[in-house]
Amino acid sequence: MKYSKSVTLRDGRTCIIRSGEAGDAQGVYESFMRTHGETDYLLSYPEENSMDVEQERKFLEEKEASPNEAELCALVEGRVVATAGIEQVGAKQKVRHRAEFGISVERAYWALGIGRALTLGCIELAKQAGYSQLELDVVGENRRAMALYESVGFREYGRNPRGFRGKNGWQELVLMRLELDGE
Repeated sequence: MKYSKSVTLRDGRTCIIRSGEAGDAQGVYESFMRTHGETDYLLSYPEENSMDVEQERKFLEEKEASPNEAELCALVEGRVVATAGIEQVGAKQKVRHRAEFGISVERAYWALGIGRALTLGCIELAKQAGYSQLELDVVGENRRAMALYESVGFREYGRNPRGFRGKNGWQELVLMRLELDGE
């Protein structure tokens, strides 16, 4: 899916939010490694990355060509500093109305508005793709992320007290969803 938007960050810099392209593979890979090492709130650790730069390139090409999935990049001063995406839960009749949302922002770029811009971009693309529901899991202690998601309409629908077992112990996951079709 294609997307492009320019936003002014809270510090006055310009951020380009756009669909990831094959040429972004190195930057996306480096940002993944950085973000996954900076916080314990993401699904994996850097050493668990299952993709190399070439696999990242193919992933970005697939998302760009997809009619219902997307990977967005946030670029500040030409460098990828964050990514977010939507993926279909499944193709079967009973679940194809649902998409999963994921996001990661480098710590140096937190609280500048990038997370909100990426989230809103993914919501827009999920609606364009015809999804009825967008879903995410967030670590319960990540209050800033939860506040962002709630501010754009996501609502909690459950909790998994042992959702993550990180290096520092158990982390509760909060399950959230956003109805996109108003039903």
